[in-house]
Amino acid sequence: MDFDKVINERYSVRGYLDKEVSEEDLNYVLEAATIAPTGVNNQPFKVYVIDAKKNKDVLNEIYSPDWFTQAPIVLAVVGLKDKAWTRKYDDYNIVDIDATIVMDHMILAATNRGLGTCYIGAFKPEKAREFLDLDDNEVPVLFTPLGYPDAEPRDTPRKSIDEFTVYI
Repeated sequence: MDFDKVINERYSVRGYLDKEVSEEDLNYVLEAATIAPTGVNNQPFKVYVIDAKKNKDVLNEIYSPDWFTQAPIVLAVVGLKDKAWTRKYDDYNIVDIDATIVMDHMILAATNRGLGTCYIGAFKPEKAREFLDLDDNEVPVLFTPLGYPDAEPRDTPRKSIDEFTVYI
């Protein structure tokens, strides 16, 4: 798919078909994570591929809308704080930025393959930590369902360039 088409057609899918994702498509999405840019290329992340049907109850404790577990797969990106780059001037650790870039690459790759996704940041972190058995160094950053869309995009008005751009 053309890049412009991918970024313009991607939307937050809130309904999925009961159809399995092929191993080839899943690997394509995961491969996108490997090429995502991270601070000094430390690649401080893990991607959890979760069987949504098998883990439906616990996933719905982490994030409750029914459509979250309609897709056959839920992906979770977990950042590794001790491996993430830290800015020396203020000790700012960019683990959340790196993990978000990874998720964005996977979401765009999924769109390219006709798969739907939805960024989920409004989950219960302690439930996620418990389910994924994370230690204190591991940070659950984002989740997304991964499957074939069965919902139309919602109207999402966008700001004009002039509303968010500052030239100095």
